[in-house]
Amino acid sequence: MANIPNCPQCQSEYAYEDGNLFVCPECAHEWTAESQKEAEESAKTRDVNGNELQDGDMVTIIKDLKVKGGSGPLKVGTKAKIRLVDGPNGHNLESKFDGIGTLYIKSEYVKKI
Repeated sequence: MANIPNCPQCQSEYAYEDGNLFVCPECAHEWTAESQKEAEESAKTRDVNGNELQDGDMVTIIKDLKVKGGSGPLKVGTKAKIRLVDGPNGHNLESKFDGIGTLYIKSEYVKKI
């Protein structure tokens, strides 16, 4: 039997193959193997240069970022070790900064070292 992926919409394990489509009997979602690969590729977190980011990577800030409730902004070139998260308002990275604490950052404002 072929290795049929779980449904990308509802994660059902009962998906089946129908020609060149995969079909989920629980939510009626249909997808192709190519669309699944494209969805997995677009779900990867990338920095400003397009490099894939992973937990524990070291990054630098590429522009001054205002910090709500902070005494000053995060300066360009500030280095941080990141963790991938699904944070508020599209912020997909989390890091700790000396003197500030834990912050959520968008990946479009960092560059992988």
